[in-house]
Amino acid sequence: MPTGSGDPSDFAAAFQAVVDNVELVVRGKTEAVSLALTCLFAGGHLLIEDVPGLGKTSLARCIAASLEASCHRIQFTPDLLPSDVTGVTVYHQGTAQFGFHPGPVFAHVVVADEVNRASPKTQSALLEVMEEGRVTVDGQPHAVPRPFFVVATQNPVDMDGTYALPEAQLDRFLMRVRMGYPDRESEVAILRNRQSGIRVEDLRPVLSTDEVLALVAQGARTHVADTVHEYVVDVVAATRTMPRLRLGASPRGSIALLRASQVRAAAAGRDFVTPDDVKALAVPVLAHRMLVAADAELRGFTGEDAVGEVLGSVSVPRSLAGV
Repeated sequence: MPTGSGDPSDFAAAFQAVVDNVELVVRGKTEAVSLALTCLFAGGHLLIEDVPGLGKTSLARCIAASLEASCHRIQFTPDLLPSDVTGVTVYHQGTAQFGFHPGPVFAHVVVADEVNRASPKTQSALLEVMEEGRVTVDGQPHAVPRPFFVVATQNPVDMDGTYALPEAQLDRFLMRVRMGYPDRESEVAILRNRQSGIRVEDLRPVLSTDEVLALVAQGARTHVADTVHEYVVDVVAATRTMPRLRLGASPRGSIALLRASQVRAAAAGRDFVTPDDVKALAVPVLAHRMLVAADAELRGFTGEDAVGEVLGSVSVPRSLAGV
């Protein structure tokens, strides 16, 4: 499959091929699958949050299986240590030298399952590698493979023995996606598939790591008009002045929203971004980056509500200069 040629139709075909492959197992969740792949091709990391049993880990594993790339799964538990994630330096008596033994974070796709069950110290082991693409152990930096994609899952219920992700780490995730319950037809298909259909282990890769890197680079070249740049900034800046928010989105949120919008446009076969791309991705990209004021939270106000209000109040540009 040709990729990285600069032709939006090639990007759209490759994107759809991965969507179709994942949906052989994950049924009835096209939007969640598309958002997850948008995050991948935007070069970001994904947080999948929902109640147990909705296919969070299955989605992460299916994405990994669709790529001809290394994949490691880390089950986060309260007794997990930072070195269990990053690796450790060991002294070898035979050579009289210290050697670095890489941890499971050294893979193209890292599935961090139930990340909120680990201690804050262990959660922080992901911070540097998610942002910098490298791990520092005993003062020595070690680069992780590229592409590097962290897919973390967490349950918002059964909070005993869990540690909420700090804002600094939530901001490292380009998107937060919720799966939601399947409709009746999809749930019937899930039951049939469990009995005699395709499983995660049966999926075959449809893209190599080189093709993924080419698609990431191609998505980043998608044209963005000045008016769309301004629209992104206006949307993000509006979250910083809302009285019901203690903290709005940072410039990192602006960058993330722009990167994701470029990928969405390319996946639709376009070589330019529209305001509709920005609006479609504003909730999964921005909602988790905000802190709701305590009194507003008690009344049920959420980050998603805040993004919805912002999108309704910020003027949408009527022209795309330069397109």
